[in-house]
Amino acid sequence: MQRNSVKIIVEGNIPYFKGLLDDVAHVEYLAPQDITPAAVKDADALVTRTRTRCDSALLAGSRCSLIASATIGLDHVDTAWCEANGITVRNAPGCNAPAVAQYVFASLLSLGQELEGRTLGIVGAGHVGAIVADWGVQLGMNVIVCDPPRAEREGSAGFVTMEDIARRADFITFHTPYNKGGEHPTHHLLNSSFVDSLAKSPVVVNSARGGVTDTSALLLGLETGRISSVVIDCWEGEPEIDRELLEKAAVATPHIAGYSKQGKIRAARMAAEAVATRFCLPLSAGAPMQYLPARVTAQDIASSYNPATDTAALKAYPQDFEKLRNNYNLRREVLFNEPIHC
Repeated sequence: MQRNSVKIIVEGNIPYFKGLLDDVAHVEYLAPQDITPAAVKDADALVTRTRTRCDSALLAGSRCSLIASATIGLDHVDTAWCEANGITVRNAPGCNAPAVAQYVFASLLSLGQELEGRTLGIVGAGHVGAIVADWGVQLGMNVIVCDPPRAEREGSAGFVTMEDIARRADFITFHTPYNKGGEHPTHHLLNSSFVDSLAKSPVVVNSARGGVTDTSALLLGLETGRISSVVIDCWEGEPEIDRELLEKAAVATPHIAGYSKQGKIRAARMAAEAVATRFCLPLSAGAPMQYLPARVTAQDIASSYNPATDTAALKAYPQDFEKLRNNYNLRREVLFNEPIHC
């Protein structure tokens, strides 16, 4: 097949992307630090992960008309600037949702926590939060969900407030995007005031974005006993993470909660589909690896992943946060029964 003249710059550490478009376009794979204004000047599309900042400093003067991020979050993209300058932005919503749910429950189980009959407070009920809620119910937990944007759209029935979460939850897990502004900012949803209002010394899990939880508030909660334990995958200031919080965290990992083989295949495929659609390129047959809803047990989850090794590695080598993340041994999702062909 003859190659199209479309030029695509791809962040080289995106797994499972190579081969999807190489035969039909000019594809260059670059390390994040090599994705410079000069490198993207004549690119039509840019495929990234979160370590490539996509804004005017990188893209002004380029012919790039599409950014396809093989991630759920778009914190690394100045979406307003891109929209104003005719650059379409696409992400991969839900690509790693089952893997994050696996991480949350495997982490709680690794701490020896009894789940059945206890209350799980979920903050954010999108792709990830919905699976976490489903599994929590299956594991016999009382699940309460706080999601103000959904409550506004769908009605308040079935949703609770952050005050309810603080008062009722034995476990609190965050699954929101990170927004500093807007109608529903999520910056420091967990702050010192929220910690002061906690009634049951919950375990707190952040596998959403680092800035959703205030580091100083987490440390205060641990010091005062308002928080019994923390599970931290997403850190403020990463990769330069707070060493005191690292030391005190029961589970501490380098932003890899969503790092499953299936999730990475989904993300790569979704990014490639965005490029193929935008530039009318053929894409090899196949569909993203689909999450198959199924019955789960605590044993299924615990046997599928134990975060102890990842925690030990980060605590021993915190300066290697990026190296540990970029060289992570991707795990299989719990009960995933589709073969991997990549």
